[in-house]
Amino acid sequence: MSTEPPVVVTGASGFIAKHVAGEFLKRGYSVRGTIRRLDKADAVRRAVTRLGCDPSALSFVAADLDSDVGWDDAVAGANIVVHMASPFPIAQPDDPDDVILPAREGTLRVLKAATRAHAKRLVLTSSSVAIFYGSGLPIGHIYSEDDFSDETRNDLTPYIKSKTIAEKAAWQFVKKTPGAPELAVINPAFVQGPALDDDLSTSHDLYRLMARGLYPAAPRIRFPVVDVRDVAAAHVEAALRPEAAGKRYLIGEGQLRLYELGRILARELPDLRSKVPKFELPDVAVRMLAVFDRRLRTILPELGAQKDYTNTRVRAGLGLNLRGSDEAVTAAVRSLRDLRLI
Repeated sequence: MSTEPPVVVTGASGFIAKHVAGEFLKRGYSVRGTIRRLDKADAVRRAVTRLGCDPSALSFVAADLDSDVGWDDAVAGANIVVHMASPFPIAQPDDPDDVILPAREGTLRVLKAATRAHAKRLVLTSSSVAIFYGSGLPIGHIYSEDDFSDETRNDLTPYIKSKTIAEKAAWQFVKKTPGAPELAVINPAFVQGPALDDDLSTSHDLYRLMARGLYPAAPRIRFPVVDVRDVAAAHVEAALRPEAAGKRYLIGEGQLRLYELGRILARELPDLRSKVPKFELPDVAVRMLAVFDRRLRTILPELGAQKDYTNTRVRAGLGLNLRGSDEAVTAAVRSLRDLRLI
């Protein structure tokens, strides 16, 4: 086991965070996770055990994004802080601040605590949605880490705004604050790959909705996809590589349509073939249905959107060979069946 101080992973009970904690544990680091309620600790220990890790190297501190309590204890003595905790609702709230404020204020709260603790590096889990929704871009634009979403757009969901605002706040903080940790940011696309337990991410819960036959038709949207195992590796590399300081990393490999996710689900689990979407809905129909189905509001900004992008920086800068989108979705589907969740 490493003699280094524990790596702090905030929001350790989250889907991506469990994989990130496991990746650090595999490399010989101990991990101190933050969770809102300590009764979730055993579930995280079981998850990392499923990854083949020793849970004895995992400890926990209770801390909430909405409160200062616990954060100084959480980051005490740490050189590396990985900030992952952020709200991701499957249905958009009536009040956007219900998502935006915890994301922004929580990020600043963790950065301030990390600064007081003299942490050397903070890796922030942002999102590709903080990149893909700019304004005034030409047709055929290739998105990269140089792009930022325009959070003033009226057509963006609270979640997209929250990730953009939180990331921008983090960059401003480290720029203006003496003694702030170095900042590296990971911007994952739509995260797939194996689930570890029944505490599912929003992306995985989509398959449960499909498996119940709730969506006989799919909106005509496509999005970049990334495997959670590659996202975890990217976080670790961004934490450890000196040259990652001050950089963002857009991580995705290929793109899939929502309809194609259903096709993969049917291919891997033929007993669900009758449940998955049979065709794609016109955009106007999706907008009408979203008036009644709040879950559909989450994907309205995707309608008609082109998201051609480059992943050159994450491949070259972090040395990753990314899994393909079909492999990532297949792993997600199979894991849900193995866990008897669909």
